Amino acid sequence: MMFEEFSSLLSQICSRSCLAIGRPLVWNIIANPCAGGFTIRSRWKKHYSQLLECVRKAEKNPMREGRNGNAQGLFFTEAVGSAGEITNTIIKDAEASIGAMTGEKQPFYLIICAGGDGTSRDIMTSIYYASSKVRDNFAILRLPMGTGNDGADTWELNDALDLLIEPSTLVKQRVLQLKTASNKGPFLAFNILSVGADAFVTHMTNKTKGKLPGDSYKIWVDIAALFYDLIYKVGYMDVLAMDNEGKEIKRLKEKLLLLAVGESGRRTYGSHKWILPDERNVCAIKQMPLFKKIALKNTLNHGGHVDKPEAILWNAMSVEFSAQYPLLAQMDGETVLLKEGDFPASIELSNPIIPILQKVKV
Repeated sequence: MMFEEFSSLLSQICSRSCLAIGRPLVWNIIANPCAGGFTIRSRWKKHYSQLLECVRKAEKNPMREGRNGNAQGLFFTEAVGSAGEITNTIIKDAEASIGAMTGEKQPFYLIICAGGDGTSRDIMTSIYYASSKVRDNFAILRLPMGTGNDGADTWELNDALDLLIEPSTLVKQRVLQLKTASNKGPFLAFNILSVGADAFVTHMTNKTKGKLPGDSYKIWVDIAALFYDLIYKVGYMDVLAMDNEGKEIKRLKEKLLLLAVGESGRRTYGSHKWILPDERNVCAIKQMPLFKKIALKNTLNHGGHVDKPEAILWNAMSVEFSAQYPLLAQMDGETVLLKEGDFPASIELSNPIIPILQKVKV
């Protein structure tokens, strides 16, 4: 019943959307039924109220030509990777329609992601590998229906829904790519790609999710502050950062606890931890004594680490690095272990490519 109401209310909103006016709108909802926005009762109650309010607000907009992409209007993910498989099916169907029609009657496709960062990553990956012809007729809207939602378009559901019923603009987002000397990968991220202690936290959280009481991410943050450098050796990292013309802008040789690169600045991870609190999209944090780690850990919640001597922030389009010892990398919650043969590795930003919605700035 919950999902029927969710699909019905979203369809009512989409049928009065301001997106791609003048063209038929085809919308598809891809939902993870295990996402916290559905399974945590208090969150669903809040989301349901916000959906009802948005339906009321949408009534001021005229009905438009459009339809659900499938009979139910809703696809459910069943396992890791299934959101990508569903997206590939939608893309295949869209390719046939886009190729057969031209002009104003050519449909515009909207994929609504109703899940967490993993669901979002799978959908975005499929769109990344689609043809430019498909991407030019698509938009992605990522609803904050997971537990962390750092990769969602907004932190609150009502703000995301407003992107549909109020004037919004279509922008293209860059993609982060992790490349290795061993040709392992490339691995993609759409929010933050990082290596070091925070990737360890992500890795252990994934392994113990549902097995530890309370917030397992916070538990592993506390453990990492105390024991990370006993589990993984923290050696020197050689870091070379370059601008969009391939010119060197920074070079480091430091013992680093972590190195994080965002699609842009002003980004969070770990359930809204402000690792990139300003316009700069790269953050490196040096190794430090235990008491300083404990003190610094709490400043990440609000971005206070930028004023500490252990934090180095800058802007870059690509960051090449080599590590003295193996270390973990994380891509929006997915992890991989980098070993000696993988270095030098690089984190690179693509050209703008993924179509997302953005509020029109007044």
